Amino acid sequence: MTGPVSGKTPAQPPQVIDYEGSDYQQRFWEQGGRAYEDLAERIALRKLLPPAGRRLVEFGAAFGRLADLYDGYEQVLLLDYSRSLLRQAQTRLGVGGRFVFVAANLYQLPLAAGVVDTAVMVRVMHHLADVPAALAQIRRTVAPGGVFVAEYASKRHLKSIARHALRRQDWSPYDPAPYEFVPLNFDFHPTWMSQQLQTAGFRIDRELAVSHFRLPLLKRLVPAPTLAALDGAVQQVGALWKLTPSVFVRCAVPGASPASLPAELFQCPECAGKLTPGEDSLDCTGCGRRWSTSHGLYDFKEPLG
Repeated sequence: MTGPVSGKTPAQPPQVIDYEGSDYQQRFWEQGGRAYEDLAERIALRKLLPPAGRRLVEFGAAFGRLADLYDGYEQVLLLDYSRSLLRQAQTRLGVGGRFVFVAANLYQLPLAAGVVDTAVMVRVMHHLADVPAALAQIRRTVAPGGVFVAEYASKRHLKSIARHALRRQDWSPYDPAPYEFVPLNFDFHPTWMSQQLQTAGFRIDRELAVSHFRLPLLKRLVPAPTLAALDGAVQQVGALWKLTPSVFVRCAVPGASPASLPAELFQCPECAGKLTPGEDSLDCTGCGRRWSTSHGLYDFKEPLG
C-alpha cells in the first residue's frame, strides 16, 4: 500500500512515501484481513522488546497500532511522516500524558542525540530508499546501552525461492542487493540487512522469522489467534534459516547506559540547532526556522512560514 511520493532535489533527503490523508488504518488493517500478521508481530515484539524503560520512540508509528505494547515505558514518542495518521493516534490515545506525537522525516530526525533508550521500527524499512542514511539517524538517537528493534521485508522467502526456481520471476532471491518491486517498496536480503545494521553501529543480539503462514488459504481456514500462536512457536528456530517474508531483529548499542537521558527531546532537523519555546512553536536559535507545536503535535515536517 503506497501513498503520494514527495519529490527529491539535490538539497533534499531521499524520496519518502507520505501517507497523509490515507485510509491506512481502515483499509490495510481493520478491513484488510491482517489479523494474523498483527498478532504474529506482537508476539515477536514481546519477545524482543525490553519490558520497561525510560523513553521509547517508534519510528513510523502511524495511528499507534502497537502503542499498547509500550505500557512499561515512562515516556513514548510516536513519530511518523503523516500528520493525519498521528491525529488518529491522538484520538485513540489522548493528548498529553506519556505519549508525545512527532511528525518528521526519518532522514532528518528532530530528536536530540541519545534521547531514547529503546527504538522500534516495524513495517517501515521496506519504504526506505537509503537504508544506511536512515540507520545513521536512528543510531544517533539511541543512547549507549540502548536497544533498537527493527523489522524488514525479506526477499529470500520460500515463495520467492519457489517462483525463481520455476522461472516465474526474473529477479533472484539470492542477490544481496535490495529489490524495488514497485516504487519505494523494497525487499532486502538478510545478509545485506545485517551488514547495514552493523555498519551503522548496532550489535545484533537476536533475530526472529515472522509470518511463516502468510498464505490466503491458511488465513481463511485457521483462526488468526491459532495461526499466530503457531507462528510464535517457530519464530526462534525459523531465524536459523530466515525463509519468511518478515524478519525481526533486536540490536544493542554498545556502551554503558547513562544515568539519565537528555531532558530536551528535540533539535532543529535542518541545522541541529537548539530549539526554544515560542507561541505554539519551537524556534531554532541557529537557523531561525520555526516548527509548529499546535494541538499536541510536534510538527517538523516543514517549518512555519
